[in-house]
Amino acid sequence: MVQTLDTQPTQSNDTPRPSRIAETFARLKAEGRTAVLPYLTVGYPDLETTLAGVPAIVRGGGDLIELGMAFSDPLADGVTVQKANQRALENGVNTGTTIAVARQLRAEGVEIPLIAMGYINPIMRYGIERFVADCAAAGIDGLIVPDLPPEESDELVETCRRHGRDFIMLLAPTSPERRIKEVVRRASGFIYCISLTGITGARAELQEGLADYLARIRRYTDLPLVVGFGISTAKHVAQVGELAEGAIVASALLNRLAEIEDAPLPDRIAAIETFVRGLRG
Repeated sequence: MVQTLDTQPTQSNDTPRPSRIAETFARLKAEGRTAVLPYLTVGYPDLETTLAGVPAIVRGGGDLIELGMAFSDPLADGVTVQKANQRALENGVNTGTTIAVARQLRAEGVEIPLIAMGYINPIMRYGIERFVADCAAAGIDGLIVPDLPPEESDELVETCRRHGRDFIMLLAPTSPERRIKEVVRRASGFIYCISLTGITGARAELQEGLADYLARIRRYTDLPLVVGFGISTAKHVAQVGELAEGAIVASALLNRLAEIEDAPLPDRIAAIETFVRGLRG
């Protein structure tokens, strides 16, 4: 059963606070820790799992959380995330659901950064100004839009800046110097560094050449670098931590959920917490 959420936008007159994302990375740097950023598709396998799973991620040691906005054609994602998206859509989830989930999580006391990850078509249908304003009011700290090239991102970037939200942009190992410069000029929060060429999905080993690739990006920015695609184990997180400020874990966590998606809710939530805690080694 899909839980019903209040999808009305929250009005907020608060002055934008300093970026939770920047504050988190500064604290982790002082503590000498690598940021762990788990990903959940909102509404997979149901909304109850998302709403209870985010606090479980916090208890397990997650430092920031990606909330995936279900979309019918997630081009950058592999089979695992595609299946999760389809199940969420079948559950009636839409763009506004992610905002409503964030609002409820904040009301229930979740304080770590929440990052909405989704594709540009649903955002444009929702309306860029309205979308970013509603995200800000609901407590979403940043956006990731993998199919929006930097050359076409100025409106969304500027809207995020006006509302005090971070716009997180992606780079790949194939990105030329020109593209790196375009991305770091626009991005804030951190740079999402795709670890390999291809789509998302858990891998046994990290891509060779990661150190050289990240070094190329560091020549142009002081923003934290966070590595995603293929991160699935504590070993991977430790390896990434030697080179970058954070690691994103998506498909591996969704694969674990897929194994037990029909189990009782408490079992699913316990599995999420255990999985995230295991990423710390």
